[in-house]
Amino acid sequence: MTFSDDGRRSLRDDAWRIWRAGLEAVRADRLVERFVRRDGDLLSIGDEAVDLRRVGRVVVVGGGKAGAGMVVGLERALGEEVLARHRVEGLVNVPADCVHATQAIRLHAARPPGVNEPRAEGVAGTAAMLELVAGLAETDVCIALLSGGGSALLPAPVEGISLDDKIAVTRALSAAGANIAELNAVRKQLSRVKGGGLARACAAGRLFALIVSDVLGDPLDVIASGPTVENSSTPAEALAVLERFGSEQAGIPRSVVKFLERQAAGEPHDRTRSPSGEAPCRATNLVIGNNATAVDAAGMEAERLGYRHAMHAAATLEGQAEEVGRHLAQMALRMLSTDGPDCLVTGGEPVVKLVPPEHRGLGGRNQQLVLAAYVALTRPPNSMGSCEVRSPFPADAVLLSAGTDGEDGPTDAAGAVVDAAVAAAVLERRLDAADYLARNDAYHFFAATGGLLKTGPTHTNVCDLRVVLVRRGGSRGRSGQAAMDVAIVE
Repeated sequence: MTFSDDGRRSLRDDAWRIWRAGLEAVRADRLVERFVRRDGDLLSIGDEAVDLRRVGRVVVVGGGKAGAGMVVGLERALGEEVLARHRVEGLVNVPADCVHATQAIRLHAARPPGVNEPRAEGVAGTAAMLELVAGLAETDVCIALLSGGGSALLPAPVEGISLDDKIAVTRALSAAGANIAELNAVRKQLSRVKGGGLARACAAGRLFALIVSDVLGDPLDVIASGPTVENSSTPAEALAVLERFGSEQAGIPRSVVKFLERQAAGEPHDRTRSPSGEAPCRATNLVIGNNATAVDAAGMEAERLGYRHAMHAAATLEGQAEEVGRHLAQMALRMLSTDGPDCLVTGGEPVVKLVPPEHRGLGGRNQQLVLAAYVALTRPPNSMGSCEVRSPFPADAVLLSAGTDGEDGPTDAAGAVVDAAVAAAVLERRLDAADYLARNDAYHFFAATGGLLKTGPTHTNVCDLRVVLVRRGGSRGRSGQAAMDVAIVE
């Protein structure tokens, strides 16, 4: 732990401890064990109980960044006796750096680390899952483990759409600033597993989906593109998304547009159906962890450390990362100048509109957010953006933002932090922060100034967690949450 010259804990260390407490609260293995419990022959999943004496096989499928942790927790909750007696087996698609040895449920490397796009390995794993669940019987139970990142880790393109087509669509919409709901409205129409496809393929009598939510507000049909929830979007809505972001200019394949146009006109296609042609098996969907869980736990740690905290977990989609960063910068200045909370914990997931590739650097939404906050905190009033004269960064403030999945864009960082030490490095290296921000190059800015945060795979994913701390004379040590107007940009 780092201490300042007067013997006080460093704000950065405290911010990191608060952030880590939020992460620990959403560890996927612990979340699963809270919701799955076994007492003799009775298996409780959420509020429902299953008599194991009447169950044949138990098969587990799924995908997401939290998949490895969820498998560990489920195997512990079931216990070795159930694993053996009910011939538990299964397959869960995860990033390659999350694969490790398990007892009965195989972890399948569906994409390389840091590549949040569908790959051929993921297609193969998803096809194996669909075949596995289609072979189940009425007495069998299927458990689906779903979490953020599942959209890319569970690819199953419909006939006529290639994997390259799906990758191109995702890249184009993401670069244009589409949010997760808009992305998934399109992806679900192009998939055999998304939009309820897994549930339709499943022949088991019961299907339980345990879901770690990475979507604000926990809409079941959006998380991992809703493999166990009937699709609520339409081909016409998907076409509207493409039109909104300029499909031709964005580089979206014409084959995708033509396919959606045919579907909107009522042409049937090969969307996965239940093996018998009847209604899919009875499905129960349980959200076992979300962004609010992490925010609450982080706030409790802040109080334990002696901060007066305010908290806000966004319930709806946020705006641009730069806007959220500037707003958090304003909150930091307000906390420094007024009595009240000296800690703000927020959660959410903003978007970033990327500049053209020829001008683009490297970064992610959390790094972009923190860099925007730095620029706002050091820009003098009425500034026109000149980098010649800047205001000093507040010495008694720190702002941290990182993804709970340990990934922030196509980088090896989870996010970034800015404080007086980072600000001093900026001045020493004479870096133009506004230029780095404009080029989406926050990674190299923070790599040069010591502001990158790296966690490696966390085996969970509940959006982003942000911590703002300030130190005022005499403000520390007063416990209890204080009121604060936290009008987060959404």
